[in-house]
Amino acid sequence: MSGAMADGFEMRVMRLEDYEELVAFWAGKEGVELNESDEREASGRYLVRNEGLSLVVREEGGKIVGAILCGHDGRRGYLHHLAVEEGYRGKGIARAMVEKCLENLKARGVPRCNVFYFAENVKGRAFWERMGYREVGFLPLQRKT
Repeated sequence: MSGAMADGFEMRVMRLEDYEELVAFWAGKEGVELNESDEREASGRYLVRNEGLSLVVREEGGKIVGAILCGHDGRRGYLHHLAVEEGYRGKGIARAMVEKCLENLKARGVPRCNVFYFAENVKGRAFWERMGYREVGFLPLQRKT
């Protein structure tokens, strides 16, 4: 999937070849924390397992200005690492990526989608609420394997 967006932006499927540029893009972005799950090998497995779902948006010159990881377990979709470059916010890039992810999940028979954001990320929560997301009353727990 590749497609032109308004204002000269292009949204396309994320590829492993984007990895180094994506890590640099996500590094230091408010609300994004990279860890061992984001190493190249793990990211490659994720992109293969969820082929065609994760997205990048580039400006005409090729610079990444937005990205999102999207996957599913067959029952629920999951969105991670949504980020848009500071100077490009308010142009509908995040909304377009999320809507495309939800469209792709629905096409694969996945009826619901969960998002992950840090509790202290007030701006992130406000965005997700504007997108129609609501608390569901459970909290995830996590540990390393």
